[in-house]
Amino acid sequence: MLAAREKTMKKGEFVAAMSAHGALTRKDAEHFLTVFADTLRDSLQREARIALPGIGVFTVQERAARTGRNPATGQEIQIPAKKAVKFKTAKEIADAVA
Repeated sequence: MLAAREKTMKKGEFVAAMSAHGALTRKDAEHFLTVFADTLRDSLQREARIALPGIGVFTVQERAARTGRNPATGQEIQIPAKKAVKFKTAKEIADAVA
């Protein structure tokens, strides 16, 4: 799995961990991950709230327009309103890493 100094698990490593952990082949695990990511993206584009018990909740949040500063010049700039994905981790996962 991950070496002590390595902090990022790449897609291939995650697929290998899924196939090693469960009853999935590596090909099935990769297919599942692809379908999951596509479905998540499509659902969030429709602004659906996605609750996955034991994992967490994905929602789309509106961010209002605001005034910011260019860090290089200090000049004020207008930052437009936008939508952002918000994720709230399930208690089981939060407790596991605490």
